[in-house]
Amino acid sequence: MITMGIDIGSAASKAVIMEDGVRILAKGVRSFGIGTSGPVEVYETVLKKAGVAREKIDCLMATGYGRTGFAEADCQASELSCHGKGMSFLIPGIRTVIDIGGQDAKVMEINERGALLKFVMNDKCAAGTGRFLEVMAKVLGMNVEMLGEVSRGSAKELNISNVCTVFAESEVISHLASQETVPDVVAGIHRSVAKRVVGLGSRIGFKPDIAISGGVALNEGVVYAIEKEIKCRIRTHPDAQLAGACGAAILAYEKTAK
Repeated sequence: MITMGIDIGSAASKAVIMEDGVRILAKGVRSFGIGTSGPVEVYETVLKKAGVAREKIDCLMATGYGRTGFAEADCQASELSCHGKGMSFLIPGIRTVIDIGGQDAKVMEINERGALLKFVMNDKCAAGTGRFLEVMAKVLGMNVEMLGEVSRGSAKELNISNVCTVFAESEVISHLASQETVPDVVAGIHRSVAKRVVGLGSRIGFKPDIAISGGVALNEGVVYAIEKEIKCRIRTHPDAQLAGACGAAILAYEKTAK
């Protein structure tokens, strides 16, 4: 059985085609999310990579912010369920998933099958999200993908105390004007995100093993900062950004197999 999952977020579109819910046939990411050409581009790309026509896809499940507007989808599921299922597939045995998306941050507890047990979400403020990191990167004159590597050069702990993105931006500019180094400022930005996420997750607790999903999982500086805050190892995976799409493809298989 061939299924497809497409995760249409605010900042990126991801898609995965799987066989019998256990083998990835094709995958793709586009750095354009809801309201752009990203969803259609990544959809067409993975179909071409897999060498599969749309008619051969037994079920296509959409997730993410843009899931309701994707015409090719057969069904939909929340990103919470999909990220839990997807990360459990990528890293078996995990019980807590931290998902830092473009517009929100979530901490989820899952069971051994990747099913969602409980969660907390911050969706009222950009603090602690991918958007926060994008704004800070722009202030520093660099691409957001560069932040993790730049933070390696940090020599001291520098705090960005404001949780509001607007005020934090001013605080970063003030630090730079005070001749603080860019690596120290970036590490401080990562620490700010970590404190926000850990404060959110403390409401349900962090049950090991813990993993991080989404594009921010590729930022080693954020992962390191969260590890320091909770004093526990955070597990990552090269395909963490595809967790939602993987989960959607697996749930599509389970739904169709019934």
